[in-house]
Amino acid sequence: MPDRIPDRERLTDLLAQQWEAIAALVADLDENAWRAPSPLPGWTIHDVVAHVVGTESWLLGEKPPPHDPLRPKTDLRSLPHVRNEVAMLNEIWVDRLRPLSGARLLALYDEVTERRRAVLAGMDDQAWSEPTVSPIGQVPYARFMRVRLFDCWMHQLDLADGLGRSVDEGGARAEAAFDELTAGLGRAVVKGAGTPDDTVVGFELTGPLRREVWVGVREGRGALIDLVDAEPAAVVTLDSGLFARLRGGRTTVDAHPGAYALSGDTALGERLIRSLAFTI
Repeated sequence: MPDRIPDRERLTDLLAQQWEAIAALVADLDENAWRAPSPLPGWTIHDVVAHVVGTESWLLGEKPPPHDPLRPKTDLRSLPHVRNEVAMLNEIWVDRLRPLSGARLLALYDEVTERRRAVLAGMDDQAWSEPTVSPIGQVPYARFMRVRLFDCWMHQLDLADGLGRSVDEGGARAEAAFDELTAGLGRAVVKGAGTPDDTVVGFELTGPLRREVWVGVREGRGALIDLVDAEPAAVVTLDSGLFARLRGGRTTVDAHPGAYALSGDTALGERLIRSLAFTI
C-alpha cells in the first residue's frame, strides 16, 4: 500500500462522486424498500444511509439528535453487532435517525454530504496531512478520508445487494477504495491462514477490478510484494466483487460454492479464502 498522502482534490472529488452514487441508488425507494434488510446484521437500507449521515455529521462536529422520549429505548450495547466504541457511536446515530422517513433521511443525507464536500474543498495542505484519530488509529487526515471513501463504497455495495440491484463496481472510486481491502491483507495471510515464513501466496482477481495481489511472509509478518522470481505456494482466483464482500465480512465462502478456484497448496488456499474477513 502506498504511504504517500492522497491528493486532496482527487480524493475529495471521488468522495463527492461516491456520495452522489449512493443518493442515486436510493432516490426512488418507497418507505417499504427503505425498511428492507441490508446484508449488515441488524441494519435496514435506511440504517445504512443513516450510518453514512451520522459519520459525516460527526466529522462536521455535530452530535446525534436526542432520543425521542416517546420511543422505547434499546440497550444498544446488548446488540450482537456492537463490539466496540466505534460501533456504539455508529449505532447511536442509526438509532436516533431511524424515526425519519426515507425521504427526510435522503434530504438530510444530501445536505450533510454537501457541507462535507465544502469543508474538504476548503482545507489547506497542512490540515489535509494533520494526524487525526480514525478507525484505523492515528493517521493523516487524508488517509482517514480514503477510509471514508472505502466505507461509503462498501455501503453502496451493501445497499445494492439489499435491494437486489446491480451497480458499477469498477472505476476510479473502486480502485481507490480497494487499497483499503489489501492494506492489512498480510495479517489475514499470517494470523488467519497460518502461512509459514518464506512463503508467497496470491489472489488473482477477475471481474471489474482485475488484478494480481501477492503477499510474502517473512519473520512472521506478511506484506504486499511484487512477484518476481518466487513461486507462489498457493493462489486463489475469484471475482473482485466476491473478494471485496468476503474481505468486508459481508458474506461467507460457503454461500458461494464453486465461485473460486485454488492452485498450488489447496489446503493453504482454502485457509486463505476463509480468513479474509476484517472490520474497520
